[in-house]
Amino acid sequence: MTQLLGISGSLRKASTNTLLVRNAATIFGADEFTLADIDLPLYNGDVEDAEGVPASVQKLSDQIAAADAVIISTPEYNKAISGSLKNALDWVSRTKGGPWAGKPVAIMSAAAGRAGGERAQFSLRLAMMAFRPDILQGPEVLLANSSNEFDADGKLTGEIYIKMLTELMDALKARI
Repeated sequence: MTQLLGISGSLRKASTNTLLVRNAATIFGADEFTLADIDLPLYNGDVEDAEGVPASVQKLSDQIAAADAVIISTPEYNKAISGSLKNALDWVSRTKGGPWAGKPVAIMSAAAGRAGGERAQFSLRLAMMAFRPDILQGPEVLLANSSNEFDADGKLTGEIYIKMLTELMDALKARI
């Protein structure tokens, strides 16, 4: 039974990154798919010292640990990953057990710009390096002009994007 965890780096309800994660999960075809909630309190070492790791952060860490693989789609905010995604990575790094270590991870991005979040993907790879996950190197899924790449039902429409996403999900399945 394959468990897949999806993480969208955007908190918006109408996020194209969330749509991309959901499309990837459908293509992957896991027995169980969970979309993580990264709407977490801002990391604060004083809060951690006084109250410990918040339950919402521990839940995310446990979901990562339990998953056979993780897919992350990040928007590009000012040439980097979103603050909410970076905050989630920072918080999870404070949990016990190193849930990312060796975990197969596929990265993708959806952005309004013509590069499709290329710099955000580089930023995400850099931010995750210390956790030592098994990040797939490709194929790169860089969804440019993302608000125009989904139909009214949230289904990805561009043939080249569907092809690349399918190849990425096939590679992720092969890593498990």
